[in-house]
Amino acid sequence: MEPGNGTQIIEFLLLGFSEDPELQPLIFGLFLSMYLVTVAGNLLIVLAILSDPHLHTPMYFFLSNLSLVDVCFTSTTVPKMLVNIQMQSKAISYAGCITQIYFFILFGVLDNFLLTVMAYDRFVAICHPLHYTVIMNPWLCVQLVLVSWVISVLNSLSHSLLVLQLSFCVHLEIPHFFCELNQVIQIACSDTFPNTMVMYFAAGLLFCGPLAGILYSYSKIISSIHAIPSAQGKYKAFSTCASHLSVVSLFYCTCLGVYFSSSATHNSHSTATASVMYSVVTPMLNPFIYSLRNKDMMGALKRVFSGKP
Repeated sequence: MEPGNGTQIIEFLLLGFSEDPELQPLIFGLFLSMYLVTVAGNLLIVLAILSDPHLHTPMYFFLSNLSLVDVCFTSTTVPKMLVNIQMQSKAISYAGCITQIYFFILFGVLDNFLLTVMAYDRFVAICHPLHYTVIMNPWLCVQLVLVSWVISVLNSLSHSLLVLQLSFCVHLEIPHFFCELNQVIQIACSDTFPNTMVMYFAAGLLFCGPLAGILYSYSKIISSIHAIPSAQGKYKAFSTCASHLSVVSLFYCTCLGVYFSSSATHNSHSTATASVMYSVVTPMLNPFIYSLRNKDMMGALKRVFSGKP
């Protein structure tokens, strides 16, 4: 891959949030704290689920997968940013940038699919409770996760291969804290039409499709809950999906916020700041959302800390 002046691309420059040197320690401390909380919180969720036989159910199987993906999702971008701040550098190698694009898209789409699968699980549990164990059998659960992985890998691979076909000139500055696909496409000096078309097609299919599935599942769930005669029964049914609904709302609202803010302002730094919400803040908050209002999860976490079986 060669830029316009005939020299080989060695690296891109990630401009990040601010060039003010006085703000760098603050940004470093803030993101390091959020990253450590994200990794510790999500790994604790996985450990609690693995160690408690009562949590070996489809819902918690999907939750453990979501927690692992959240750790990987955040680890794709934040560690590199922290290293750059510590080294007082903005550089990322060409290979590193392509790798970051690949894994960021992979885990972002996988997050999306897992939330959809979890919505389907809640739909079956509430709308078809008598057939739940038959429908959500272990083999189906594994298949759903495997299909999510395969689609995510193929989608991410297609974007990465298309980026490899692009040529870049002298302006190799990316106004973001990581190699975000759209920003990389914008600084290319060759034809980006195939990249743009595939990007929008994939976003429409892999974002709107799962979102439609989630909305359909919850429309049926709400109808089923409304048909329950007792208030206690309604509360019990809704409490089983309240955490998932909170995470879904947080994930999709922040993603849509990034899209609309970038469309409205065309300010790259504003887009980078908004991207923090779904790429860093949401994975950090997920363990708290799933544990604080969940008695089973709280009990499992207490047993992990106490060392009792």
